[in-house]
Amino acid sequence: MKEHVIVTVSTVDGTRHFQLGKILQRCLKTFGYFMVAAIIAACVSIYYLNNEVEFAVSKQTELQNRSLKLSEEVEHLQNLKLELEGDLGAREERLQQVSDRLGDLEVVLGVSDKDGELESRLDAAAVTSSVRLNMLNNIPNGSPVGDVRVSSHYGYRIHPKTGKKTLHRGIDYAVNTGAPVYASADGVVEVVRPSDVGSGNFLRLQHSYGFSSSYSHLQKFKVKSGDFVEKGQLIAYSGNTGFSTGPHLHYEIRFVGRALDPLAFHEWSADNFESLFEKERGIRWDSLVAKIESRASNQLKLSSNKAYKTNSEATDATAEQ
Repeated sequence: MKEHVIVTVSTVDGTRHFQLGKILQRCLKTFGYFMVAAIIAACVSIYYLNNEVEFAVSKQTELQNRSLKLSEEVEHLQNLKLELEGDLGAREERLQQVSDRLGDLEVVLGVSDKDGELESRLDAAAVTSSVRLNMLNNIPNGSPVGDVRVSSHYGYRIHPKTGKKTLHRGIDYAVNTGAPVYASADGVVEVVRPSDVGSGNFLRLQHSYGFSSSYSHLQKFKVKSGDFVEKGQLIAYSGNTGFSTGPHLHYEIRFVGRALDPLAFHEWSADNFESLFEKERGIRWDSLVAKIESRASNQLKLSSNKAYKTNSEATDATAEQ
């Protein structure tokens, strides 16, 4: 007798019987085994993936904690950097005040020749155009904020906040907060110091030949310490930070650390090139011009030698052909 399976289905219409042969039975068994294997494989995969997810989550949490720790360390180092910069700036400002005070005492005691005429005089008419261009590019000149009124001049004055007579070592430009400030000569950014006291947000450029220019009470900076800048390049925006009575730009020019009257440099240009040498006689202009001329002469000789060498090589190559 053949083995067979009868499936009975009962409904309201009656009972129906279905007979399954061996081949169909094997197919159903195989399908059943396959489904069981698939379910087991799925369970194993889910378990493995779940472990992977848990591992990934733990690694993510670890990385987040490490990132948070590094962020806190970076923030701490940045705060320490700002603190050290502020301390350095305060010490530098006090040192400059001491230096300026010593200069004042030298003038009072008559041991300084900074206001006296130098024996050697500069023949400005003999200065070549290339030297003039070099000086106007590398020595501060003109206004760093354009055609703006000078509201306070260099010299002794009654301080608008303290009411005491003090030496004003620069000039003030009457500009509103946010006015663009431009480099008055080619140079490198020596100091960028954010502060809410004293000079406020402060920036100093180091120029060629011992000159420097500084800009105080700024709103924000557009350059960083160590940046090289060109004359006329945007370096900051004016503001009202620090010990200030209102929006303005305090502008100073120094020569080897000694404060000069910026107004003479403010009025200096190619059209009145000789004016600066008459107004600022405490600088050996003749020596400076001689050095610039010597450097220009050496550069010209070097260029001539290179051109001669190139022409000689070209001539030799033509002769060989």
